[in-house]
Amino acid sequence: MLYPPNPNTHPDWLSPHSLAWYTQLSKMTGEYVYPWRSTITEPNGESLFMEEISRLVPNQSVLDIGCGHGAFTLHWSRSAKEIVGLDVTENFVQNARMQTPENVSFVVTNTKYTLPFHDNTFDCAYNRKGPTSAYPDIARVVKRGGSFIGLHPGDQLSAELFEWFPHLFGSRPADTPILQNLQERLRQATFQRVDIQTVIATEYFQTPLDVIRMRCFGQSPTILTSAIEQHMDSVLPIFDHYATSDGLPTTHMYYLVRAIV
Repeated sequence: MLYPPNPNTHPDWLSPHSLAWYTQLSKMTGEYVYPWRSTITEPNGESLFMEEISRLVPNQSVLDIGCGHGAFTLHWSRSAKEIVGLDVTENFVQNARMQTPENVSFVVTNTKYTLPFHDNTFDCAYNRKGPTSAYPDIARVVKRGGSFIGLHPGDQLSAELFEWFPHLFGSRPADTPILQNLQERLRQATFQRVDIQTVIATEYFQTPLDVIRMRCFGQSPTILTSAIEQHMDSVLPIFDHYATSDGLPTTHMYYLVRAIV
């Protein structure tokens, strides 16, 4: 069967999670929110991360690394003593600043460079799917003995989509580049203690359109429209073949990082 071209061959395609990609997403939507519908079994990385943050931030001075449009930062501001959200995308931060309580502030910076804070500024920090390039400097800005919690996509996240829809998703790396990068960043961070837990659950995509939306997340509307027109006919029968009554089952894999500064 002759399949249509992979969406990443479109001239407007941007590398996911690049600076240009984040800038485009912020201009299109003003927020970092997944556009597809799915359900995730419990326990999963997201829910475990939320539980641990709920115990971490009360009455603390907190750093939120990679805060996006600030919804997560604002949520935890209700219990934190003070919280600073940090992100590289100006438009996201501008939107976040429109509804900032007194104990919240936002900073625009690129974490590839030194974090713009004095030594021992924060009691704790967390990173919810944000940049790992911030890790080497966390031990400087968080007080000795403070806690850090991170959440990052696992190497096998949605692996089935690459197997079932190679014409849409392309091939997946056979090794574990995400984990290897994470481990290297953590080695550079000089934490007293570090633990990485792999958390696996099942994510059920609700419709074939949700699969295409996932693939085209953050891309221009032109790319999404083109992908729907070109790929829906081939995605539909594969989706129907593998789907259950709950939806299309895929691996929901995350790395949960716990560290002591």
